[in-house]
Amino acid sequence: MKSHTKYLTLNIPERMGFVNITSDVDKAVKESGVKEGLCLVNSMHITSSVFINDDERGLHEDYKRWLEWLAPYDPSPTKYHHNRTGEDNGDAHHKRQVMGREVVVAITKGKLDFGTWEQIFYGEFDGRRDKRVLIKIIGE
Repeated sequence: MKSHTKYLTLNIPERMGFVNITSDVDKAVKESGVKEGLCLVNSMHITSSVFINDDERGLHEDYKRWLEWLAPYDPSPTKYHHNRTGEDNGDAHHKRQVMGREVVVAITKGKLDFGTWEQIFYGEFDGRRDKRVLIKIIGE
């Protein structure tokens, strides 16, 4: 059994944004030499996400609007109790919870085994600083 680990560092200048990281994950799979196995990709921060969906600009805009509707940004301690700790990102924690922490993709014949249109994205909900994404590949 082989194992390969890679870290990505992302810094999104806005509070919320999405980045297609599929090519980075593809590269890590190739580096690993794994032909049959699994690839875990997860955000290593509690206000960001990794998810799979279509790389379509309108869909991403819809996500931003929907997430803002579900958990609107409000730095005051009135809306989110978390902000009573001196933070201003209570909304970002909720957005991450909805979008998820990680994805697992099968590796078949040395490639990510996706369905039609599937891509891997990093979702940021409290940007403007470095955050890490873990890529962990195991298999043979």
